[in-house]
Amino acid sequence: FNYEYLNQAFRLLLHNDNCKLIAVHKARYYRRTEGLSIGPGPFVEALEYASGKKAVVVGKPQLEFFQSVLRECSCLPEETVMIGDDVTLDILGAHNANIGGILVKTGECLQLHIVCFIRNRPCVIKDL
Repeated sequence: FNYEYLNQAFRLLLHNDNCKLIAVHKARYYRRTEGLSIGPGPFVEALEYASGKKAVVVGKPQLEFFQSVLRECSCLPEETVMIGDDVTLDILGAHNANIGGILVKTGECLQLHIVCFIRNRPCVIKDL
């Protein structure tokens, strides 16, 4: 990834009416071995702002993502639980689909997120 690729995507969006911006998700950051790193969200937001086109998000936390998993697995929401380390993408996305959520305090999870999230009484565990 580099600036030239970002600019190339911008130009495609700007000059082609049929060109769509599709994002897997809009996470602000993710955890790498050396620490937190910027995620795809800021880049998607930059392309949306610059091109004037709204991205189609196809992954978590979109309701359709969770519903498609339920269909694929032939499960009901009340029979399912989402175990994840990201409050917004994993747990709140699952809750919006009426799926239970277990927040694991590894990966993307920051203490600020846990404090805000505990008010809704989720299940929070330190590690798997």
